[in-house]
Amino acid sequence: MTDSKLPTIGMIGSHSAEEIGVAARANGFRTAVVCQRGRERLYSHYNKHLYDHIILLDKFKDILKDEIQEKLEELDTLWIPNRSFSVYVGYDEIEREFKIPIYGNRMLLRVEDRNAPKNQYWLLNKSGIRLPRVFKPSDIDRLVIVKVQQRKKPLERAFFFANSPSEFEAESRSLINNDVISEESLKSATIEEFVIAPRFNANFEAYGMSRIFGDLDLVGFDDRVQTGLSGLLDLPAREQLKLKIRVMNEEVGHKGLTMRESKKPLVYEAAERLLKGIRKYYPPKMIGLFSLQGAITEDSEFVVFDLSPRVPGAPCVGPTSPEMRRLSLKYKCEIASPLDLCMLDIKSAAKENALNEVST
Repeated sequence: MTDSKLPTIGMIGSHSAEEIGVAARANGFRTAVVCQRGRERLYSHYNKHLYDHIILLDKFKDILKDEIQEKLEELDTLWIPNRSFSVYVGYDEIEREFKIPIYGNRMLLRVEDRNAPKNQYWLLNKSGIRLPRVFKPSDIDRLVIVKVQQRKKPLERAFFFANSPSEFEAESRSLINNDVISEESLKSATIEEFVIAPRFNANFEAYGMSRIFGDLDLVGFDDRVQTGLSGLLDLPAREQLKLKIRVMNEEVGHKGLTMRESKKPLVYEAAERLLKGIRKYYPPKMIGLFSLQGAITEDSEFVVFDLSPRVPGAPCVGPTSPEMRRLSLKYKCEIASPLDLCMLDIKSAAKENALNEVST
């Protein structure tokens, strides 16, 4: 890659490609989106104005083929990783076979694999961040939420609740019998206390060019909109009780939130602890957008139950976050989206011939 000019911003055509494309084009970058046949119309037809290059593959994992990587190299591509990239290409392949520079810490993507030895829970714990208590099935003595990979959807988890070992057994057996989860995935399920408190996904940008921008900025908050659960909660309690349906909690969208100012130091502290932990355990450091998904308790604790170490894929944050105006004043330019901060970071690195500081 030539440092003296702006790279082409590359991405997988899924999850957050629209967000990335808008921010890249608005900030003067060329763009390349890699799409899987049958799933490309959103990008190649409705949003083709966002992408200079549209590369079609039979399956996403074909991005590892030499001819595709050579094409991306010819375009001087700097890759923006998202969740779809990790899931469809694979952590081992990203670390060992994907030759394109990644905006971010490619070794850190693996922490989202909840079955990995040093996964996100390990990292959060080592960083001194408050986590929900984790249970074995036989030890359940309070309301817990069980998170287990869906059998047919690698991007999604099935969630269910239990108050006791017997309830855990009944609920899990029902999901297995209905082919929602497998016996094998249940063995690696996460069983954690259900924190009864309002949820906040706290989204941050960590800068590769920290000597210019500092370590991080808070960009805003969101929460998930989930199939089954969100529709059920729209009903009065009396009507909910009449329904005999299974709630899947499958994410289909996001909604913007704000947080009371007196509580914001809690999430800043957690983010700063995480950055220190990453520098120690996953060097060189956190680069790019990340999200700490948690809840604020009545005792003013920020309890974190998930880490997204890449673009969170919550486009509502830009238009709903008051932080955008604050950051526009800070950097003396329009910041309409959290991805704009990524582009500022990359542009500054390119200007200083230091793209190696924002990529791995």
